[in-house]
Amino acid sequence: MDENKKSFEVKLSVPFFDLDPMQIVWHGNYLNYFEVARAALFDHYGVDLYSYYEKHKLIFPIIRTSTKHIYPLRHRDEILVRATLVDARVKLVVDFEVIMATDGKICARGRTEQVTVKIPEMETIFRIPEDIRRALGFLNG
Repeated sequence: MDENKKSFEVKLSVPFFDLDPMQIVWHGNYLNYFEVARAALFDHYGVDLYSYYEKHKLIFPIIRTSTKHIYPLRHRDEILVRATLVDARVKLVVDFEVIMATDGKICARGRTEQVTVKIPEMETIFRIPEDIRRALGFLNG
């Protein structure tokens, strides 16, 4: 992993209500795990995208997600979800790994992409604001 990339990891336990009828985590719930890790990553670096709207009338919707399911998760599995910031210039790109806490087995990998949108115009801004880029280490380039 590139040592300049910013990562943050959260530990979660799989709740019963995340399971599907096959008693494994329903595929859509992985996005919830990604969201918890992504929010923790941004919080760790002092970036609050939610309140950014109030100050600047900018929002940061997710425009793309992808998930590769490798090994199924079950009720009460202890997992680590690692969020790694890949880019923060034109859009916020975050990669994820869902890892079994007990043995380090990779269970899933994913990615989200977010853009800056000016409200109420709904105009996409093709850059991440400078103060966010600075906080995340992407001011140059």
